[in-house]
Amino acid sequence: MDSLTQIVLGAAVAEVTLGKKIGNKAMLWGAIAGTIPDLDVLAKQFTDIVTANEMHRSFSHSILFSVLAAPIFGWLVSKIYRKSKEATWKQWSWLFFWSLITHPLLDAHTTWGTQLFWPLDLKVSYQNIFVADPLYTLPFLVCTAAAMFYHRTNPRRSSINRLGIILSTSYMALTLGLKGYTYFKFEDSLKAQDIEYNEISNRPTPLNSILWTANVDADSSYFIGYYSIFDTQDEISFNQLDKNRDDFKEIMKEEIVQRLIKLCKGWYIIQMTEEGYAFNDLRFGMFSFGEETEEFVFRYDLIYVDGVLTVTQRQPEIDNAKEMFAILWSRLKGN
Repeated sequence: MDSLTQIVLGAAVAEVTLGKKIGNKAMLWGAIAGTIPDLDVLAKQFTDIVTANEMHRSFSHSILFSVLAAPIFGWLVSKIYRKSKEATWKQWSWLFFWSLITHPLLDAHTTWGTQLFWPLDLKVSYQNIFVADPLYTLPFLVCTAAAMFYHRTNPRRSSINRLGIILSTSYMALTLGLKGYTYFKFEDSLKAQDIEYNEISNRPTPLNSILWTANVDADSSYFIGYYSIFDTQDEISFNQLDKNRDDFKEIMKEEIVQRLIKLCKGWYIIQMTEEGYAFNDLRFGMFSFGEETEEFVFRYDLIYVDGVLTVTQRQPEIDNAKEMFAILWSRLKGN
């Protein structure tokens, strides 16, 4: 999830753990702990983009990291407050453990997922919430911020903080239900259109849990469709994209391309460009929200330089964000 959400979650969990004893200091250190796992993004400054993306949400987002790091951070903070003796090393360690572990547990619900069980090569990804969702974050933020203004011993403080956790958790449960509901909608529409398929992968579109999209693997093609829970038409329109795997057999033998294929869990399309190739990760969708296009959000440019295949990640280019969000809003309201 986005940094703000992780800060709020870390603060709220720390308040439950130690807030009654040390007040807002618990929220402060919980917020800091909630951001620590995402420091793995600094790997981009020291290594190539593929390696950095492989490292993202791996060790720092694992149960092992939380277990190992919590007592270290707990010890450091206990030394900072050694004169006041407000909390013991064990209590600080407990605060850091819960603020650290809830970070990857939350991220596991997003499309990228997390390697919770690192060093096992297993990524947990439920794909039931977008990386930033105001309906999850804002009520949570309001409750956590409001709790800060009450004294640590005031029962209202813990009640308001607990309300924020209940609201966010309830919304998360709702998105899991919506994922299941929309999955069957996609499945029924595929069957009604006699489209044979191997796998369906559905997830919400940006900033909401109303409009959902699905990638459908159908041997030589992918089908991509969109469904809003406000849709009135039963049949979902799918955009068919040819995989054209035979056209790219040679480049697919490259070790770096095999790593990209593994990174995107096999959901990819390779296209020719003027400079070389574009490797598109289908898991993060398109900019169109259902209109005909082949412009993907997550793309790597592959170019041979002196016989060596180089990889760069293209940042999303949004020429007209207002128009894009207008399309999203229009499609979200139903067809």
